[in-house]
Amino acid sequence: MKRLATQHELSQAIEQLIAVEPRFAAIVARHGIPPLRPGEPGLKSLLRIVTDQLISLKAGEAIWNRLDHRLGPFEPHAVLACPEPELRALGLSGAKARTFHAAARAFAGRPFPVSDAELAESLLAIPGIGPWTVSIYLLTVARAPDAWPAADLALQRAAMDLLSLPAKPGALEMTALAEPWRPFRSAAALLLWSHYRGLKNMPQG
Repeated sequence: MKRLATQHELSQAIEQLIAVEPRFAAIVARHGIPPLRPGEPGLKSLLRIVTDQLISLKAGEAIWNRLDHRLGPFEPHAVLACPEPELRALGLSGAKARTFHAAARAFAGRPFPVSDAELAESLLAIPGIGPWTVSIYLLTVARAPDAWPAADLALQRAAMDLLSLPAKPGALEMTALAEPWRPFRSAAALLLWSHYRGLKNMPQG
């Protein structure tokens, strides 16, 4: 299946997704086709995802701005040269600081695989990188058509509302819910994020 490299390709995927789950049409009617989330392949994009994990958008932006000022353009050697105490002083937790160094070592001097399965395997081999981070990287950076960050809290809350579920689904339930949406789960994720922003009266895009 094609990567979601353009808005047209995303629109086509959404059309096929709605044929399987018509309730997604309400999100498109209310908010339009969501924008593709930009991300260039490489260490910088992975570190941005790590930075934003489990914190608010506002906090993530503030921390990233400090990191960017100190480490941009995030070459592996520059990240490795920044000691963990300094990374923590810039706003990272100890675990995220260690992940920064582990990711920099993994990216230093070697290209990552092209196929989604091999890329996911290589990323998961980095200490501190888990399934959520890999799914977000595949979706936003690799533009994989069927990435599904089942543990994402915003997706869980949006799915609960859209599908009229009695409680917020966990990662296992989200995986089961999305099984019929293959191979368009990336489009489903983008729509559910759009729905979540609408529920929270947040700007789209």
